[in-house]
Amino acid sequence: MSISEQPQDPADGKPPGAELAGVSPESPVGRLAATVDRLSREVAQAQAEAEGRALIELAKGILVERLGCGPAQAARQLAELSEQARMTPLEFAVDVINQAARDRMSEVTDAFLAATAAAESEEQAAESAAVRLRAAESGALAADDTQAVADALLEQALRPLGAVAVAIWSAGSDGSLALAGSAGFSPAEALRWRYVPPDVATVARRGLTERDGQWITSLAETGLPTLGRQRYPEGGRVALPAGTGGRVHGVLEIAWPDPLQRQPPQVVRQVEALAELCAHTLETSTRALGGAGPRVLPDAAELMDLADGLHDPALVLVPHLDADGNLVDFRIQHVNDRFLDPAGRPRAVVGGALLLQAYPMAAGESELFQRVERVYATGEPFRARRMNLTALVDQVPLSAVADISISRHGNAVLLIWRIEDETARLASLLQHAQRLGRIGGFEENLLTGEITWNGQLFDLYGRPQTSTPVPLEQLPAYAHPDDAVTIGRFLRTLLHHRRPASAAFRLARPDGVTRHIRVVAEPVLDTDGRPLLVRGAYQDISAQHWTEVALAATRDQLAHTEQQAHERNRLTLQLQHAIMPPAQGPLKLDGLQVAVRYRPAETEQLVGGDWYDVVVLPNKLVLLCVGDVAGHGIEAATSMVVLRNALRGLAVTGAGPGQLLSWLNIVAHHLTGAVTATAVCGLYDPARRTLTWARAGHLPPVLVRERQAAPLPLVKGLLLGAVPEAVYEEAEVQLAAEDTLLMYTDGLIERRDRSVEESLAHLLTTVRAAPTPLDQQLDRLLTYSRSDTDDDTCLVGVRLG
Repeated sequence: MSISEQPQDPADGKPPGAELAGVSPESPVGRLAATVDRLSREVAQAQAEAEGRALIELAKGILVERLGCGPAQAARQLAELSEQARMTPLEFAVDVINQAARDRMSEVTDAFLAATAAAESEEQAAESAAVRLRAAESGALAADDTQAVADALLEQALRPLGAVAVAIWSAGSDGSLALAGSAGFSPAEALRWRYVPPDVATVARRGLTERDGQWITSLAETGLPTLGRQRYPEGGRVALPAGTGGRVHGVLEIAWPDPLQRQPPQVVRQVEALAELCAHTLETSTRALGGAGPRVLPDAAELMDLADGLHDPALVLVPHLDADGNLVDFRIQHVNDRFLDPAGRPRAVVGGALLLQAYPMAAGESELFQRVERVYATGEPFRARRMNLTALVDQVPLSAVADISISRHGNAVLLIWRIEDETARLASLLQHAQRLGRIGGFEENLLTGEITWNGQLFDLYGRPQTSTPVPLEQLPAYAHPDDAVTIGRFLRTLLHHRRPASAAFRLARPDGVTRHIRVVAEPVLDTDGRPLLVRGAYQDISAQHWTEVALAATRDQLAHTEQQAHERNRLTLQLQHAIMPPAQGPLKLDGLQVAVRYRPAETEQLVGGDWYDVVVLPNKLVLLCVGDVAGHGIEAATSMVVLRNALRGLAVTGAGPGQLLSWLNIVAHHLTGAVTATAVCGLYDPARRTLTWARAGHLPPVLVRERQAAPLPLVKGLLLGAVPEAVYEEAEVQLAAEDTLLMYTDGLIERRDRSVEESLAHLLTTVRAAPTPLDQQLDRLLTYSRSDTDDDTCLVGVRLG
């Protein structure tokens, strides 16, 4: 489609929009609509013809310059050459312009041809691509507003690339963004996005702050808001800074409906060329409106007056461009009277020089040049406190720290730096250090007797600053009598042996307060080795002294506490081992083999209240039980003894296990200091080979039969001591020959990183191994136990013969 062609409706040949739905073409409204549509098409055609005539006239001018002929002859030459090349005059004019210009637009024509080949035939692309690009360029340069530029870019240059919308943002000096023009987005949405405040993260903001812009494959991959996100949530976006001569005037943002694939370098250069076109339009519109943000200065004169009125050193910088219009440096247009060159050079030498020429290391570690370049490009001011300007001047060793302020005013940049006075800063630091460390300095002239004290030393002595300083020889008179020997040794080393010395003593102040002081001094000798001066310092170490005293008392108390804890642990272990020896041989009863194992905690401080018991009752039943008292230490061990002995005494009554646990709950709640415990109690009847059992919050016993292992079905039972009275259910299990019953405490299986169910499953897997003697089987369970809580473990094994 050429620049002057308009689309026609394929059905009746009428232009689109000639009819309104439900309105007769012969009615007044229909005729009015047709007239409006016809006039709109005529205006569009006139604009396209005007753009085409501008390109043809430009080609005529090129032929006039090259052939040395007049305009009329150049027009005839253009018509003849286009006819010979079988091209329209407009297409041939664009070809002449491309060959003569050799600019970025002609460089990207090949990329445009490749990108549009998929959407139209190669012949059509070849005929229209160059025309479209030059028409877009002509329209952008001739347009007086960015809205027209956005429409031209979208229709003539970006739609063949698959783009559906374009936005042109103008950058304010405060970092804000204003929507200067858009195409492809709804008017309502464009109105909502007409202004973006500073520091709001958007796609356009990223394009402004990133030097190479933003190429986003899909908006779904980023949470950045932007214009048209709801309409194209999966689409790709490109946001490129629009700048010329090192200055960024805004951002060109392009939207695709689908995810954007990685583009070849040629297409990237094409889009960058379009962004540069937008920069020219933004710059023109800004000047036409009188400038956006700070007033544009016709030159740097007004900014120079502003710099002279400042109390801080300041430089006025103007951009320095190369032959191609690219920013390469800044010229120091002016330095104010307060400016001091770090290298000591006169202001006349610095003024008028290039920034990198005067300060070549500004582009190094300090990144000062990059900061100035960024402020000039975007208009966003930069401020930093205590910025390191090390080695700012080449071959001059500097280590300066300065507060930096950089701002753009029109086409100039104001750079203010306040270099700290290192000597004053160090003196201030020393003064604060002396105050915080309670240090006072002195100097005593041994020849004249003149003594100099600082204010802190008067405070240490508790004397007014108008009083006379105390000489070193009189120091014993102001110290505690017991410290006379220490002070005498200090003075002999310092004055007689002429060596640095130190001493700690108690200073008796006039207010009756005794302070602990450390004095450090050194002699200053003349050329003959005789002492001239003594310099030194006093430090109040009272807080350190009393801290050391308190620390020594704490160490004594800690040693006493550790000794007590050791004794308690030793008594606990003796009590526990007296009741339940760690090693005990197997018990053989009538048709029953019983083995027990007890493994104490490895850490003595964690001695717990685990217990077990196996006893034959007067009624020939066998009492089997294990339990675990909550807590550790001697309290848990003594509570274990109470519960174990109480259960033995209660069992001779002939009551069942449920009743025994109910009575034991009363004992735990009332007679042991309200401790809590878990337990399993069972009565084995050798005659019937049955086990009647009950539990109080404990893990159920495990029955091993023919290489199969499973826990006994749970029965209800609350842990001991939780409530004053409780009822416990009973269950009966019929045992067979070679059956093995295991009763244990949670120290066998408990782990911090696993649930009880997972640990119990591992126990069942270990038990299912080949049958072994009962003693070996219990030892094997202890060996392969995966518990990591370092708790006591009780294990009772019962095997039927």
